[in-house]
Amino acid sequence: MTILGVDPGIARLGWAIVEAERSKVESRSFGCIETSSKMSREKRLQEIFLELSKIIKKYRPEALSIEELFFGDNSKTAFVVGEARGIVLLTAAQSGLEIGFYTPLQVKLALTGFGGAQKPQIAQMVKTILKLDKIPKMDDTTDALAIALTHAFSMKMRKLQL
Repeated sequence: MTILGVDPGIARLGWAIVEAERSKVESRSFGCIETSSKMSREKRLQEIFLELSKIIKKYRPEALSIEELFFGDNSKTAFVVGEARGIVLLTAAQSGLEIGFYTPLQVKLALTGFGGAQKPQIAQMVKTILKLDKIPKMDDTTDALAIALTHAFSMKMRKLQL
């Protein structure tokens, strides 16, 4: 199964394509969609839509995985990220992708087995599991890889339960 993992944001949206077959998972590609703060909000959202559409067309994923949003006191950030997240979900729905939603706790447990894992531990596990030469520079990209892996592992668990 080809999975598109997304870490939503308006300035930087991390994305990752992970291929999961039987007991093997590998990264096919990953990166960030970056938008300029000089652009209007609607143009930034349009840019995210257009770039994400290109990624979906190129890699033809069967599923999209995305993290549930949790923002404590920063409601302005949550609102803007929520808009980008809405664009991601609409783009996925228009492309007929299965969508998996995961909490940060689920991602931590899936990758490290420990719900209190910190970002460096998760990043190291992403590097190890996918046999990457190094941890990606952008946290957004690492998060997208982690979310895609979480979906891959969740799919395997569901198949085992059937």
